Amino acid sequence: MDTIYALASARGKAGVAVVRISGPQAFLATRSLAGSLPDMRQAALRILRDGQGEILDEALVLCFPHGASFTGEDVAELQMHGSIAIVNAVLRRLSELDGLRIAEPGEFTRRALENERLDLARVEGLADLIEAETEAQRRQAQRLFSGALGEKAERWRQQLIRAAALLEATIDFVDEDVPVDVSPEVLDLLARVRRDLDAEIKGSHVAERIREGFEVAIVGAPNAGKSTLLNALAGRDAAITSEFAGTTRDVIEVRMDLHGLPVTFLDTAGLRETEDHVESIGIQRALERARAADLRVFLLTGDELPQLQPEADDIIASSKSDLLAGQGLAVSGKTGAGIGDLVRKITGILETRASGAATATHARHREAMLRALKGLESAQLEVLHGPDRAELAAEEMHSAIRALDSLVGRVDVEHILDEIFASFCLGK
Repeated sequence: MDTIYALASARGKAGVAVVRISGPQAFLATRSLAGSLPDMRQAALRILRDGQGEILDEALVLCFPHGASFTGEDVAELQMHGSIAIVNAVLRRLSELDGLRIAEPGEFTRRALENERLDLARVEGLADLIEAETEAQRRQAQRLFSGALGEKAERWRQQLIRAAALLEATIDFVDEDVPVDVSPEVLDLLARVRRDLDAEIKGSHVAERIREGFEVAIVGAPNAGKSTLLNALAGRDAAITSEFAGTTRDVIEVRMDLHGLPVTFLDTAGLRETEDHVESIGIQRALERARAADLRVFLLTGDELPQLQPEADDIIASSKSDLLAGQGLAVSGKTGAGIGDLVRKITGILETRASGAATATHARHREAMLRALKGLESAQLEVLHGPDRAELAAEEMHSAIRALDSLVGRVDVEHILDEIFASFCLGK
C-alpha cells in the first residue's frame, strides 16, 4: 500500500500547520526530514531539512505505530509553523520521496475503515462532526462517532443470530438437548429487535433534520410584514422590503442557530390571486416550500384567515403590532416587539421534536433498518406458520442480519464509499 501524506490543518497562514503521513514508509519519510524519530507516541522537537540539507523549519514530531494510530498504519505528524511557504516546502520535499503520494479526500479515514479502526457509521459520524455548526449537531455527531449506532446494531445482530441458531438447531440436530418448540423464544427475540428498530427508524427522521437543519417558513399575504420579520430575525437586510405588494418573488433563506439547533427561516412570496406570471411562479414556490417546511409561522393582519391549513404546532401571529391591534401572539418586525416571544415559541417546539432524535442520522441508516425490519416481519410470519417453515424463517433472519451488517459497513457498501469520502478534506 502506498504511503500517503497531506496537510491536515486548514490552508492559509496560521500559528501551527499539521502535516500527516500514513503508510509503510511513514517513519522512513519522517526520518529523511527530521534526521531521527522520537519515541513512539512521544512528541519531540526536530529540525526539518530538504534533500540538500537546508533547514525548512523546526517542528514538533509525533509517531504512532501501526495498530495504535488513527488509520491503523504507521503514522507520523509534523506540527510546524503555519507559514504557507514552510508548508509548501515540506509537502514538496515529501513529494520527492519514492513511494509517497498526496492523499485523496478522506483517504486517511478510509484506511481507518479498511483497517477496522472505525466502522462505517462512525465514519459518517466523523464527517458530521467536522461539518457541525451548532451544539445540537455536535452532540448528535459525537454520539454517532463514538460508536453508539454500531453498539445497537451489534446487540440486534447477536439477538437475531441467537434466534436463527435456535431454529437451525431444530432443523439440523434432533436430540434431547434441543427444545421441542423454540418458537416462543424466537418470537420474543424477534419482537424485541422489531420494537427497537421501529423506535430508531421513527427517531431517525428527527435526527436527520438536526443534521441538515430545520426549516421554518414565514407565510402570509402580500405586505404582511414577512420580509421585515425575516430581516429582524437575521439582524440584517436579508430580504428587500417595500410598500408595494408582491416585492418578494422567490424564497429567501436565512440560516440561524437557535439555542443550538440549526434553523433555516424561509421568507416566501405573499399568497394571493394574481395575473402576473412571474409572481404566480413565486407564489407556487412559496406554497411548495411552506408545505415541505418543518414548521410554519402564519403572519396575519386584522381578522383574516390563514391561506394554508395550519398543521399541528404551526404558529399563528398577528403582524405589524406597532400599527394594528392583534390578539394572541403579536409581532412587529419594524420595532422588534414580540419577536423574542416568537423565537422562544419556535425554539420550544423544535426542541421538543429534537428530543425524540435517534442515533441513526442518515437516510442510508434508515434504509438499512427498514430492510432489516422487513426481513423480521417475514421471519415472524414464517415462524408462526409452524416448524415446517423453519428454514424459510431462518433465511429471512439472515437477510435482516445482512441489512444490519450494511449499517456499519461489514457488507454491501462499496457503492457508497466514494460518495461518503468525497465529502472529507484532503488531510482527513
